[in-house]
Amino acid sequence: MNIQGGCLSTRVLPDRGRQLEQRRECGAVERQLQQRGVELEHEHRCAPGERQRPEARRLRAAGQCLSFGASVLTCPVKDQQTAAASSRARKWLLVIIQMPITHSDLFARIIDFDNLWSAYLATRKGKRYRREVAEFSVNLEENLINIHNHLVWGSWEPGRPRSFTVFEPKRRDIQAPPFADRIVHHALVRVVEPLFERRFIYHSYACRTGKGAQRAVWALQRMLRTAHRNWQTPYVVKADIKSYFASIRHDVLFTAIERVVSCKDTLDLWKRITAGYGHDGVGLPVGALTSQLAANVMLDQLDHAMTDGAGVGRYVRYMDDFIIVAPDKAAAWRALNAAADTVAGLGLALNPKTKIIPAKCGVDFCGYRTWATHILPRKRNMRKARRMFRRMVRQYAAGQIPLQYVQQRVASFLAYTKHCSADRSVRSILGDAVFIKGE
Repeated sequence: MNIQGGCLSTRVLPDRGRQLEQRRECGAVERQLQQRGVELEHEHRCAPGERQRPEARRLRAAGQCLSFGASVLTCPVKDQQTAAASSRARKWLLVIIQMPITHSDLFARIIDFDNLWSAYLATRKGKRYRREVAEFSVNLEENLINIHNHLVWGSWEPGRPRSFTVFEPKRRDIQAPPFADRIVHHALVRVVEPLFERRFIYHSYACRTGKGAQRAVWALQRMLRTAHRNWQTPYVVKADIKSYFASIRHDVLFTAIERVVSCKDTLDLWKRITAGYGHDGVGLPVGALTSQLAANVMLDQLDHAMTDGAGVGRYVRYMDDFIIVAPDKAAAWRALNAAADTVAGLGLALNPKTKIIPAKCGVDFCGYRTWATHILPRKRNMRKARRMFRRMVRQYAAGQIPLQYVQQRVASFLAYTKHCSADRSVRSILGDAVFIKGE
């Protein structure tokens, strides 16, 4: 008998002549338990009329859960007793146990000097000539050993962050940790991120290697094309989390983290980083690398609740913005209600701007407006670019900015527009921007 990821314990009767018969009976009871477990799981987690993904059905039939590898094979005790009583082998007990896998002994890998050195290289990438990086690098070995010793003795504390505010695309308060702290953040993420990466769904695109906003838009367009082929009038749920980073509760976050990481020293370090920049119990520092991973871990629960629990097959998320493509308006409302319940269970709330629209109207997501047939740039982005180039023309004529600055902004604008149908807009905006240096 083969039970994937499980452990089978049987007590065999002394009579050898009955062993074959007992094995057949054991297989029959096992199938009954699996069928009963799948039925209970389906009744508990799947909305009426919703279909489960094929891989979800396959894994659940094997007694596994997609999210954290825990067993979902359940059966009431009375059903087990009835099945056992009807069997001729009354003196054996079938036990199937599958626990979530957690990882311990991670702290030694985090504080390893080679890991700290690699974290330093990653932290200084693209910032080598900044003042704080140069000051740290003057006594590099001494500073790394100092960080290592503080981590070993548990005396490391976050430094004072540099706080500032950005207003594009909207107002955000940023807390940028000092350079030495960012080395510790990289050292932690380098070790723990692969443990969570294997659990994330494919269509989560924020702050992950090989993903990004462009791939999220392309994935959404493929989903829209499939929806238009299969359904008459598909609808789209466009939703995001209200004040996401500022609303994350630390207790809920670390409940999810502790399902994967059981190393006490690693958890203590992570908690110290999370609470060390003016956030006591609620909120994450926006400028910290660990916050990006923590934000993905938090909403990974929403991802699995929608794709595995609610059976939503066309779902894509970029950080706190997510899109659901549904076959009709009623299915879209069911998916939105399921998402709202899950988000509320995490101590968060959906943005009041969340809406349901026909797919034929296009979807504003990750900086682009996406249809099944084409992709257009976001209108406010093009208006902003036109104002920026007009301002740069005046600044360049007055000698306030160099030509290199202008070239970088033009290259950034072209990199944004090359992924969509924007030729006419690009010619109009750049055609009006004539840079002539004044006397």
